[in-house]
Amino acid sequence: MAILAGQVVTAGQLNRMQPRQSSATATSALSASTTYALIPGCSLNLTSTVANATWTAVGVFDCSVTTIHATNLMVGRLVVDTVAQTELAIHAMDTLDRDTVAMIWSGTFAAAGSHALQLEGVINAAGGAGVFQVYTGFTVTVTEPV
Repeated sequence: MAILAGQVVTAGQLNRMQPRQSSATATSALSASTTYALIPGCSLNLTSTVANATWTAVGVFDCSVTTIHATNLMVGRLVVDTVAQTELAIHAMDTLDRDTVAMIWSGTFAAAGSHALQLEGVINAAGGAGVFQVYTGFTVTVTEPV
């Protein structure tokens, strides 16, 4: 909704006009397995005051391969309100290395209220080993409609 010339503007409208940014970083490393697991410390609970608030998240995964595998992958994802987002941060495990892998997600909170966002990591199949290190984290920006 646009603000019209001469319109009385409320404090609530003014507060919603500013995007809000929140961040979380890993508090300890996650030894990846073949089941998605929360990366410790990489969770946020955000509140939107109105429906249809948009959000953008930038995630950075600090991937350390400790045992190589020719075809397996370390995979990071974002989960929003228990729904895994389709875009994935992917790191090949074919070299004994450590890399920073990033991904960007966006969406809309259909309803007002509390929303849980978290980063999770996995190795896509048995074989190889890797760790999501402590430089893993994400930032979320929420913009609410006026």
